[in-house]
Amino acid sequence: MSGDLVCSYAALLLHDAGKKVTEESLKKVVEAANCKTEPYWPMLFANLLKERDIEEIIFKPGGGAAAGGAAGGAAGGADGAAEEEEEEKEEEEEEEAEVGGLFGGDEADGGW
Repeated sequence: MSGDLVCSYAALLLHDAGKKVTEESLKKVVEAANCKTEPYWPMLFANLLKERDIEEIIFKPGGGAAAGGAAGGAAGGADGAAEEEEEEKEEEEEEEAEVGGLFGGDEADGGW
C-alpha cells in the first residue's frame, strides 16, 4: 500500500474511534497495522486535519472548495448565471479542440 492510502485509512480509523488525528496517533496506527510509510505522510495528514474537518473533506466534492464557489455563483444572481454559461461554452470549445487532435489530425482530413 502507498503511504498516502495507509495514512488515509489510519485517519479514518482514528476519526471513527473519536480520537484526535495527530502525527503521533497516525504513526501508532500505521505501526500497529504492520504497515510502512514514508515519515512525511503522517505529518502531512496531521497538518491537513488540524485546519480542516475530516468530514468536510469526505463529504464535499473537492474537499469543500467547490461548494464555496457554487454558493458564490448562486448569490450573484443573473451575473452568476451568465458566468456559468460562458464557462460551459469555453469547456465545450476546449473539448472540441482536444477531439480534433486526438488522432494526429483534424476532423476535416479524417484524422488518420
